[in-house]
Amino acid sequence: MNHIEVPVLIAGGGGCGLSLSIFLSGIGVRSLVVERNPATTDHPRAHILNQRTMEIFRQHGLADEVYRQGTPAALMERISFRTSLGGDGPLDRRLIGNLDGYGGGALRQRYEADSACRATNLPLMQLEPLLSSVAEQRAPGGVRFHHELVSFEQDAEGVTSRVRDHASGDHARGADYTVRSRYLIAADGGKTVGRALGIGMDGPRRLRKMVNTYFSADLSQWIDDDGVLLFYFINPDGQGQWAGGGLVKTGPTRWDRHSESWVFMRELSADDPEVIDESNVVARMRDLLRLPDFNPVVHKIGRWDVEGVVARRYRAGRIFLAGDAAHRHPPVSALGLNTAFGDAHNLAWKLALVLSGKAPDALLDSYEAERAPVGARVSEWALNGFRMRSLIDQAIGLVPGQTEANRQAFERLYADTPGGATARAILAEAMHIQRIGPQAHDMEIGYRYERGALVPDGTTAPERDPMAGIYHPITRPGSRLPHAVLEREGRRVGTHDLVGPGGFTLFCSRAAWRRAAASAAKQAGVRIDTVLIRGQGGHGGDRGGNLGGNYRDIDGAWTRLRQVGAGGAVLVRPDAHVAWRTMEMPSDPAAALVAALMSVLQR
Repeated sequence: MNHIEVPVLIAGGGGCGLSLSIFLSGIGVRSLVVERNPATTDHPRAHILNQRTMEIFRQHGLADEVYRQGTPAALMERISFRTSLGGDGPLDRRLIGNLDGYGGGALRQRYEADSACRATNLPLMQLEPLLSSVAEQRAPGGVRFHHELVSFEQDAEGVTSRVRDHASGDHARGADYTVRSRYLIAADGGKTVGRALGIGMDGPRRLRKMVNTYFSADLSQWIDDDGVLLFYFINPDGQGQWAGGGLVKTGPTRWDRHSESWVFMRELSADDPEVIDESNVVARMRDLLRLPDFNPVVHKIGRWDVEGVVARRYRAGRIFLAGDAAHRHPPVSALGLNTAFGDAHNLAWKLALVLSGKAPDALLDSYEAERAPVGARVSEWALNGFRMRSLIDQAIGLVPGQTEANRQAFERLYADTPGGATARAILAEAMHIQRIGPQAHDMEIGYRYERGALVPDGTTAPERDPMAGIYHPITRPGSRLPHAVLEREGRRVGTHDLVGPGGFTLFCSRAAWRRAAASAAKQAGVRIDTVLIRGQGGHGGDRGGNLGGNYRDIDGAWTRLRQVGAGGAVLVRPDAHVAWRTMEMPSDPAAALVAALMSVLQR
């Protein structure tokens, strides 16, 4: 039996596993990805990539290509609720309401102020091949599709896994092989590793049944708003289920009304006996959309149960759970895949430091300490948003199964009467609550860690917006580094662009910190880039070759956001979260930095 040795084995070649491979390669760690499926997904599935994900992708050289392939910002500014797409009846093609989303419309200024990256939309069936290609380029031979993890055993030094090569098709001649790794990462969607370890998942299951149909068709004659990414339809003649169906454009080359492909989403109750398949899905779409002559080319029908579950543990010895293996929840705010990328980003730099001997294994305990609360909060958030969906039905006055009463409710909604005005006002209130989905800015970029690989500074965490619409940038340890635009030698650069994936970054305003950082880096054995930021009247001049240097705070944004004094400093981790800060310069800045690093690294 063949045998392979590699520092990190990744079980699962979806978005989470492939991105982890890329992140590890970027900081010099070899890994092997094994995926039981023969190729990347052939269904669009997850598609919205939020600002935090795009910041992570930018750090690892992925953002430009994702933006090139993905949806332009102007073509994904809102979601729209309609009665139908076609038809010529009095209640057909009526607008129920629009919501700005994903940094579009009225949200744009605030989102742009908080990040150098915008959100985009790229379905997983286009994103996964890109990630797979990059992962293979950066780790030749390190991505193996149709290779399945079938068993594993761990000991004090590592994990021995048995992998089956389905691509060879001949098990009798040695298709199985063993992989010895220091660590095993379960990015398998919860299908294998977590179950084998007996790690339970807490939370409700089978809340609804989702049926997503991927198809090609020309819908351009019925689309009247190119800025809509998602359409939701509530048919007056239907059964009154909220979002009786939805429609999302999936490109791949046109993202306006001429999108070549689409996904039709149908949501059913968990006990609904209806089966939607190839024999009836076109008829269902025709009925809901009011397009009797609609004749799409159906490519694939995907089915999944809506649930809201979180793993009880993220770590079991030398094995870690990430992505859907650790948390699965409704697609409210599109936080599933984006949270998975956050898991991979958090874990990569810690694995690198431990494998290089610069930090003990104990540093990896901080992965669960930091990411498990994020997964739990995201699941809780998504469940709340999922429950809020029914408010639109209730606001309109819909009752499942009462077709005539529901039609009358819609007629009242659009009537030019005092009752109609009241109905529309009630609907507007219900629509406003739906912002919990596409306007969850603080959930997307504002998550922070209360304990883990950081040094608490004794300050009280500020309250967060309970509806997650407003993100407040802070430098409190555990928080994401605030975005500010700086200037060096005539070139503008964002603070996140100065954070390298393989080392720490010190943001400060006094030259003494540069000397202290050089000394601390040597003592701790880690890289520290120093970013010296002068006020608006300052100037550049540092000719060093690293990411650090002298920068000018051109509009005063960093001075407003840093939350430390002129002599203070902010130490940022490789994942752009604050590790430590000091309000003013201590008497021995090098010693203070060394102490902070030792605490962060669990040394």
